[in-house]
Amino acid sequence: MPTDPLIASKQTPAKGRKRWLDVLAGLSIAGLLLPEAVAYSSIAALAPQAGVIALFAGLLCYGVFGTSRFAIVAATSSSAAVLAAATSTLANGDPQLRSSLAIALVLVTGVLFVLAGLFKLGRVTSFIAKPVLRGFSFGLALTIILKQLASVVGVHLSDGNLVRFLPQLLGQLPQWNWAAAGVAGVALLLLAVFARFPRVPGGLLVVMIGIAAGQWLNLPTYGIKLIGVIDLSLELPSLPVLPFTDWLRLGELGFAMVMILYAESYGSISSFALKHGDRVSSNRDLLALGASNLMSGLFHGMPVGAGYSATSANEAAGANSRLAGGVAALVVLVIVLTVLPYIALTPEPILAAIVMHALGRGLSLKPLGRYFVWQRDRVLVVCAVVAVLTLGVLDGLLVSVAISVLLMLKQLSVADIQVLGRAGDGHDFVDLERHPSASAVPGVMIVRPGEALFFANVERILGGALHLVRHSEMPIHTVILSLEESPNLDGTSIEALQEFFVRVHAEGKQLVLARLKHRAKAALLALPEVERLGVVLSGRSVDGAVGLALAQ
Repeated sequence: MPTDPLIASKQTPAKGRKRWLDVLAGLSIAGLLLPEAVAYSSIAALAPQAGVIALFAGLLCYGVFGTSRFAIVAATSSSAAVLAAATSTLANGDPQLRSSLAIALVLVTGVLFVLAGLFKLGRVTSFIAKPVLRGFSFGLALTIILKQLASVVGVHLSDGNLVRFLPQLLGQLPQWNWAAAGVAGVALLLLAVFARFPRVPGGLLVVMIGIAAGQWLNLPTYGIKLIGVIDLSLELPSLPVLPFTDWLRLGELGFAMVMILYAESYGSISSFALKHGDRVSSNRDLLALGASNLMSGLFHGMPVGAGYSATSANEAAGANSRLAGGVAALVVLVIVLTVLPYIALTPEPILAAIVMHALGRGLSLKPLGRYFVWQRDRVLVVCAVVAVLTLGVLDGLLVSVAISVLLMLKQLSVADIQVLGRAGDGHDFVDLERHPSASAVPGVMIVRPGEALFFANVERILGGALHLVRHSEMPIHTVILSLEESPNLDGTSIEALQEFFVRVHAEGKQLVLARLKHRAKAALLALPEVERLGVVLSGRSVDGAVGLALAQ
C-alpha cells in the first residue's frame, strides 16, 4: 500500500528529531561515563584502562544484542567492589596473580550469563530480594565513599571492615592531606551544580577543570597524585593460566557476581521499560550481558552491568533508542584517541569525588524507610546493611544472597492448604475458612495448595491434605486436588504425589486432579499408579472436576 506523502513528511522530521535527541544524549552521557569508568577501575584496584575497555565492551555488545533502549551497560561500583574483594582474598598480595584472577572472574561471569540466557532463566528476575539489595547497596555505598575519602586524605586502611577502619580513619586525622581533601570538596560542589543540568557533561567538565587546576597550581607538590598513563594498547585475547582449584573458586564468586549484576541490571532495565511501556526480553538481555562481560574479560576489562545511575542519566538526557549508547561509545573513542595523554594528568581526588557523587544517591534513607513504614522486611534491610559493614563487601554480598534465598525458601515452604467450597449457586470455588458463606460439596473434599509444589514443601503439603481427608467431619467419597499453582513438577514432587495416590486409595476415596497443566500432566501419566488406582488427571476447572466426581 502506498504511503501518504503528507503522513511521510510528518514522520520524517519526528524521526530526525528523535535521532538528534539520541545524539545529544550520547554526547551528554559520554562525559559522565568516561570519568566513572576510570574511577571504578581504582575501586577494583585495576589499571585505569580496565574501566575504559569495559565501557566499550558494554556499550557495543548491549547496543547490538540488548533490548532496552535506555540501558547503559558499563562498569558499576558494586561489581568493582566485589571484584576487588574477591581478587584480594585469592591473590594473597601478588599483583600479577590478582590481575589474572580479575580477568578470569570477568570471563566466568560472562559464561554464566550466557548459560543463563541459553537455558532461558530470564524469568528468574529477582536473584536478590529488593529489601536485601537496597540494604546491601546502602552499606556498599557507605563503605566505598569512606574508602575513597581515606584514599583522598592519604590514610592507609589495613582492614576492609568498616567497623574497624573507621577508627583508623579518624585516628589519623592530624596526618590528613587537607589540600587533597579541598580538591575533592570543590569537585563535589561543581558536580552538584552541574547535576542540575541533565545535558551538561558534568563529570567531563570537572575532569577538565581538575587537569587545568592541577597544572596551574602544581598540585603534585602538595602530595596529590595523578592517575597516570592510561595504556589502551589491546592485547590478543587469551585465557589466564590458573590452577583448577582457582577456577572452581572463581566459579562460586562468579555466581555471586552474576546475581548482583543481574539484580542491579534487571532492576534498572525493567523500571524504565515499565515507565515507558516498552517490552524487553530478559533472556536476550542475559545473553547481551554475557557477551559484554566476555568481550570485556578477553581484553582485560572489568565486569559490566546496566547501572541505574548511568541508565537514568541516559533517559534524563533525552535518549529514545540504543543509538544514544552508540554515540556515547563513538564520543569516548574520539576522546581517547585525541586527549588521552591529558586525562592521565587528572588528580586522583577528582576521580574519588566522581565516585562519591555517583554513590551519593545510594545513601538516601528514603528507599529503606518505606520498609519501616510498611512494617515489612525491616530485619532483612538491617541484616544486609550490617553484613556489608561488618563482614566486608564480598562476604556481605554472599550473606545478603543467602538471606534472599532463605527468604524465598521460607515463603515457598510455608504454603497453606485451602479447603474449597462453592460460592453461592455459581461456578466459583473459594476458601471455606475465609468465606464462611460458601458451602462444601456433599461427599467431595476439594483441597488446593497455596503455592507451587516443589521439593521443599510438597511432603508437608500433601501430608496436611491427607490429614484433612482422614479427619473430615463429613463422609466423602472423592478428593479433588487442584494444582493450578504448579505448572511443572520436580522429581521429589512426583514421588510424593505417587505416594499420595496410594494413601488416598487406601482410604477408599476416589482421587481427581484438577487444573493440571500440560507438563505436570505428562509427568504424572508415566506413573503406573495412575491407571492402576483409577486416578483422574484433568485439566478442567474445579467446577468441572466436581461435575465429573458427582457423575461418577
